[in-house]
Amino acid sequence: MNVQVQKNTLYVGGLSEEVNEAILHSAFIPFGDIKDVKTPLDQATQKHRSFGFVTFLEREDAAAAMDNMDGAELYGRVLTVNYAFPERIKGGEQGWAAQPIWVDADTWFERQQQEEEMQRLQAEQQAAMKAAQELCRKKLAEEQEGEKEEETETKADPVAEAEALKQQNA
Repeated sequence: MNVQVQKNTLYVGGLSEEVNEAILHSAFIPFGDIKDVKTPLDQATQKHRSFGFVTFLEREDAAAAMDNMDGAELYGRVLTVNYAFPERIKGGEQGWAAQPIWVDADTWFERQQQEEEMQRLQAEQQAAMKAAQELCRKKLAEEQEGEKEEETETKADPVAEAEALKQQNA
């Protein structure tokens, strides 16, 4: 499974119940500017789930924080600090995705419109080809009828042909 790692967001596991987002922010600010700190809450207890995420503005700051804070102690608990994987939400074009399913809606509608336009153009092209073929058939039929009429005119009067040949020979 090849999952893209977010190099500026760190997973911080093993948090004590006393740790909140402000304390987590204070613990990681020495390593660089922090963009965001989150501690997901348990819906039943409304307490954090003993882990959090710290997002740095720079990748280098995140790497320094990970190197220094992995295995460190905070409020009596040993921290586990790693690069965070993107959140996986069910849906999207490839099944599991990092975005909700409705993110694909615009591209889906664009593809649908493009497919409908292609089908319309193909139908127009086929109609034009059929019209051109029909026109070609009519011209061929007219030419063949014209040749047959000329042949019947000349074959219809063999006596006249014989007299014309006699006059030419005489």
